[in-house]
Amino acid sequence: MPGLTAAPPFPDDIPTYPLITVDYDLIKAGDQAEIDKLWKAATELGFWYLKNHGTDAEVNAMFEMGAETMRLPLEEKMKFEQGDEGVYFGYKAAGVNAIDEKGTLDATEFLNVSKDDALAWPEIAHRTYPSPAQNRMGDTIKPFVEKSLAVNATLLAVLEKRLGIKEGELAKLHRPSERSGCVARISRVSPQNAVEEAKRVLQAHTDFGSLTLLHNRLGGLQVLVPGTDDWLYVKPMPGHAVCNLGDAMAYISGGILRSNLHRVVAPPKEQAKYERFSLVFLQRPEDAVVLRAMPELSPLIAEAVAKTPEKNWDTGVTSKEWMTRRFKNIRIKNYKGPETWKASRGTETVLS
Repeated sequence: MPGLTAAPPFPDDIPTYPLITVDYDLIKAGDQAEIDKLWKAATELGFWYLKNHGTDAEVNAMFEMGAETMRLPLEEKMKFEQGDEGVYFGYKAAGVNAIDEKGTLDATEFLNVSKDDALAWPEIAHRTYPSPAQNRMGDTIKPFVEKSLAVNATLLAVLEKRLGIKEGELAKLHRPSERSGCVARISRVSPQNAVEEAKRVLQAHTDFGSLTLLHNRLGGLQVLVPGTDDWLYVKPMPGHAVCNLGDAMAYISGGILRSNLHRVVAPPKEQAKYERFSLVFLQRPEDAVVLRAMPELSPLIAEAVAKTPEKNWDTGVTSKEWMTRRFKNIRIKNYKGPETWKASRGTETVLS
């Protein structure tokens, strides 16, 4: 099983960020103390652990499918490449994205499978994928996407209520039946023979969309501690997903909910010698949703917007346009200097 090999445990002497742990069973049961924990995490860092999420079987099947896909010859995987025009679905090879304003290349390969393709199976909504993914669309990818959507819908409904938004309004922005940039992503990073704790394999970024569910077994994820220049590892926890909010929720809530900078670096110490797989479900609003604060939905959001008139609360672009801009401008073939890198940035440049 990828990521479940005999790799050494995460080292005890590496500083980590103490994420809040939220129990999904208690959230579903309406436990107020657990809801308060979720709210604290969502408004202070925007990251938390989620246990009892009920997707372990689907996650393991996705890792198996991902390993089979990544073992394909590069020539075969490149037939499904995303390209340089901001298309987000398909295969991305290592070394085609910039990870900083200097144009340093990334070290991560991944496959993004569209939520639309998974739910449309056996029909095709956007495109086809490498054979291991295409062959397991119905029995592996679709169940994972459906379970992830259900978990996210529950969490968003709780945040919706705490924001004072009428029930179902956030769901109207995330209808599974409508086209969106939601993806299931399987990523692979080769073993790092020369262990460099500062060696980055995926650029520092905020997520493009609404809510992310990450499943990983080796270290590598780091978060920027708010108000500092310190990057701390997030320790992988067996059976726990790492959840975080993205740009869309930061905008919609008028900055009440946080979309925090994070990055992926080489796993710490001996873990760096092992192949690193990770699995993530990235949920985004429907393509046509304009990214802006929505004070009309809630007095709490209206108050937050009124208190921060210096912020640019209306991007003037749709969710799809926001995602396309950000993804297109990290492609190294489009890199023309620091300004290209700046054009790939998200809420860290306007809401920090």
